[in-house]
Amino acid sequence: MAKMRGEGIVLRNLTVRISMSNPKKSSTILLTVEEARANRNWFLLDAAGKTLGRLATEVVKILRGKHKPTFTPHVDSGDGVIIINAEKIVVTGAKEAQKIYRYHTGAMSGMREIPFRTMRAKKPTYMLRHAIKGMMPKTRLSEAQLKKLRIFAGEQHDHQAQNPITVNI
Repeated sequence: MAKMRGEGIVLRNLTVRISMSNPKKSSTILLTVEEARANRNWFLLDAAGKTLGRLATEVVKILRGKHKPTFTPHVDSGDGVIIINAEKIVVTGAKEAQKIYRYHTGAMSGMREIPFRTMRAKKPTYMLRHAIKGMMPKTRLSEAQLKKLRIFAGEQHDHQAQNPITVNI
């Protein structure tokens, strides 16, 4: 049974305080999934001459929706990203010669190491995707957000129908 006692309500030995001092107090706005999908845009980024990690952090912000004032952590409120010229990405310092991408095949002695230069020549889009995926949270939501990422090695892309907004970072 709920009883009124002074300024609060008592519910089974739990007192809930009700504050009416500031009725116009700002509150947090949480988006629904339908509202988030309705406000989705696509952005076009040019990776030529950009630093790998700095570009990846900006892309993660856009994919997660942190650039919007209506960011909601549990809803996919981010926008789509199209990256062109991934083969012209740069790294600082000696990473060009020293950075190594590692993966395991699953077999005994299956550790494989591929240097940065070789990876750039074989799979220029992998480096950006690997950096962006590593900065995303490890959840099912981030898997859905990564599906809105399109990376192209050259200047051409096939997403003109999305009317991407060109952004300079």
